[in-house]
Amino acid sequence: MDFTIPQELEDYYAELEKFIDAEIEPLVAADDNIRFFDHRRENARTDWEREGLPNHEWEELLRAARKAADKAGHWRFSAPKEYGGKDGSNLWMAVIRDRFAARGLGLHNDLQNEHSLVGNFPFVAMFEHFGTEEQKQEFILGGFEGTRRVAFGLTEANHGSDATHMETRAVRETRDGVDGWLINGEKMWITGMHVATHCAVFARTSGDNGDARGITCFLVPNPTEGLKIEEWMWTFNMPTDHPRLSLTDIWVPDSVMLGEEGKGLALAQSFVHQNRIRQAASSLGAASFCVEESVRYARERKPFGQELARNQAIQFPLVELATQCEMLRMLIYKTAWEMDNMPHKEIERTISDKVSMCNYWANRLVCEAADRAMQVHGGIGYSRHKPFEHIYRHHRRYRITEGAEEIQMRKIGAYLFGYLGPKKGKYN
Repeated sequence: MDFTIPQELEDYYAELEKFIDAEIEPLVAADDNIRFFDHRRENARTDWEREGLPNHEWEELLRAARKAADKAGHWRFSAPKEYGGKDGSNLWMAVIRDRFAARGLGLHNDLQNEHSLVGNFPFVAMFEHFGTEEQKQEFILGGFEGTRRVAFGLTEANHGSDATHMETRAVRETRDGVDGWLINGEKMWITGMHVATHCAVFARTSGDNGDARGITCFLVPNPTEGLKIEEWMWTFNMPTDHPRLSLTDIWVPDSVMLGEEGKGLALAQSFVHQNRIRQAASSLGAASFCVEESVRYARERKPFGQELARNQAIQFPLVELATQCEMLRMLIYKTAWEMDNMPHKEIERTISDKVSMCNYWANRLVCEAADRAMQVHGGIGYSRHKPFEHIYRHHRRYRITEGAEEIQMRKIGAYLFGYLGPKKGKYN
């Protein structure tokens, strides 16, 4: 067994660091853009007069960074070569995301809105594996060119983890000789709808509540008649771009269906696996940052005439966090490597439990690390002059949004006890 990070990856990461220093840090230094990252960050990023949406200037800065990264060949790293990417593997993405987050807050990788110079594109995998050739050309290339942006319309106000009980319905209807569907329902927490050109709306087209089969995905244009943003939901971590929306008598043709009729749940699973492992790596990196900053501060701070670090009450909690970071890093890298060495659709059947282990534990760990960093730093740690409150507020949502940790633990339990996965039937 060889746990050495490939030299090619080390070389590429060194290239990324040089790019950040040469192209991205000067962007942050210009025009008081530092306000988006210092103690003014929440206020600077949020358009309070526009229902709490992201400030236009903030989003323009993010676009400028992505454009520079794309020009340098970094942004599409994880995408297939045929779409201008480098076929970046899950392992390489995990290492890069881990290290990016460990650098701390910055324009290189601001996780409040999933921004990174090395982009994460779960929709690319969805369209690659489930889309028609026309959809691949329109939405994959259009996504990179900025002409298409798809929001993910799965969750509802009354149905989150129990997605198979969704109340949104689509029924067959032909108009002017064109076969199509009439959609009615509501969705909630549909991130990015203020800039989305389409919403991937999941609706039940057959079967009963709770059935895995019978859910279909439709690429509904935004705006479109009958699609209404009811309200923008303000969250623990502002700004917000998570609305509650309604769909009233929206008619769409068969051509906007993504994947097979009634098999939309497989698309949702495709979406979450890449997201979960890469987001786990980011949480790990942020946790490591909190630990390292706490260690540095504890060595510098000298209450009562000696280093704060001399106190075991300071040492031991950080020792435990550092230990968990090291163990989790090995599991994340191993799981990412396994994902790279099996067919995409095999992940759900074979190692979905390992992906969930990585994700739920990393998200819990970073919250504990941010909280501990605040405690070690005392009053200044609780202030916005340190990044720990921002890290906590951001990463706290991932204990819910990437599949609540309880749901992920339930999946792990199903694999462990042989109700699902490779051990299914072993104890019968």
